[in-house]
Amino acid sequence: MGKAYDVVIVGAGPAGLFAALELCGKFDRILVVDKGKDVGERHCPMNSALNCLNCKNCDIMCGLGGAGTFSDGTLNLRPDIGGDLTEFCDAETAWSLVRYVDKIFLAHGMPDKIYRGDKDEIENLKRRAAAVGASFIEIEQRHIGSDRTKEIIENFKRDLEQNGVEFMLKTCISDLIIEDGKDESGESVKICRGVITEWGEKIRSRYTILAPGRVGASWVESLIEKYGIKSQYAGIDVGVRVEVPAITMDPVTKINRDPKFHIRTDTYEDFTRTFCTNERGFVVKEVYDEFIGVNGHSFKDKKSENTNFAFLVRVELTEPVENTTEYGKSIAKLATTIGGGKPIIQRMGDLKRGRRSTPERIRRSLVKNTLKDVTPGDISMALPHRIVMDIVEGLEKLDKIIPGVAADSTLLYAPEIKFYAMRLCVSDKMETSVRNLFAAGDGAGLSRDIVNAAATGILAARGIIRKS
Repeated sequence: MGKAYDVVIVGAGPAGLFAALELCGKFDRILVVDKGKDVGERHCPMNSALNCLNCKNCDIMCGLGGAGTFSDGTLNLRPDIGGDLTEFCDAETAWSLVRYVDKIFLAHGMPDKIYRGDKDEIENLKRRAAAVGASFIEIEQRHIGSDRTKEIIENFKRDLEQNGVEFMLKTCISDLIIEDGKDESGESVKICRGVITEWGEKIRSRYTILAPGRVGASWVESLIEKYGIKSQYAGIDVGVRVEVPAITMDPVTKINRDPKFHIRTDTYEDFTRTFCTNERGFVVKEVYDEFIGVNGHSFKDKKSENTNFAFLVRVELTEPVENTTEYGKSIAKLATTIGGGKPIIQRMGDLKRGRRSTPERIRRSLVKNTLKDVTPGDISMALPHRIVMDIVEGLEKLDKIIPGVAADSTLLYAPEIKFYAMRLCVSDKMETSVRNLFAAGDGAGLSRDIVNAAATGILAARGIIRKS
């Protein structure tokens, strides 16, 4: 019959860990399952081999702590960045959740320095952005750093285990246990009774939380299709990872460590934005099942001469093609094909001149690429024309705010795609249309960053507590 628990949480990222913490003391038997490794075992072999080894479960994307463990480790202390918590609760609760997540991270070893910027400098930056039709989003932030997050996650896990939470790692959940039942009014409903592992083991539970992280988005989509779980297509962000000399970004990163600029392009009036700035950081690969993407990392104790950030174009589709996930995958697959299984790298000057970057042009570039396992090429052969136009126009506007960002020597890596997958429709308790099945985090389409993912995990846990 397998084991039985009060709550099974699928995913050991911020959403899953914070949900487990909130449930401690309320339930006796709590299980967190993740297909990845323990945080201390997570290690990308590319660091020594210099080439992606296409591991079955990517240590960067999977495992205890989630994908954020190897990211920049920046916490945006606002409920409307990385999603919008007011979609699930009132504004006062949303802000209290942000403060609570911050408090928990601090209690587990996060550096207490807060980045908020000088008031006059922020005003000046807002003015410069407004002058070119852009906006600068003011955010209070904390920075953990990719090399410090492991310690924090280890502390977090230790506390959870001391409170009786069990972990089942290196275990892939293949399916849910779904049974037919009746609701209070006698209507037929589907009820979740637990999960099934890839080995066929049934783990029964009173309640289940789906929090698999971004890497589990396609799996969540398969469950939606199989069981008819109510959902809606969410938009995606398609773009590039931009790498410039750190000195170019220093005047802005001194004001805000992860500056957020929102820009409308001229030709198509599309929404573009900066995201995940890594001051003196490194560009890295993200390996998915069917394609290769890029991301950025920064460390507390290891620095490069460059700063990188994502520059993304918002894509939303309407009838008859609404599946933004498949659309994004098709772009990523094409880019991976053109790159020969590696990300494409191109100089900004070459992109504007309509020519591919060659290995020689990359070697001559004033900006030295921190990611070496790449293919010099032409991004416009992989990304749709409209998105390429948005990237060029958006970066040229950003250059008027941060001179040098759109210089010929600026390096662009593709593809950088942020999938928000199918967005599960949830109640005010974060319960899906399947009874006793709750959802949280990026993989369920309900958040897009560490703080919001953690907050949705807390809301799901509180929803279970209220229901029980």
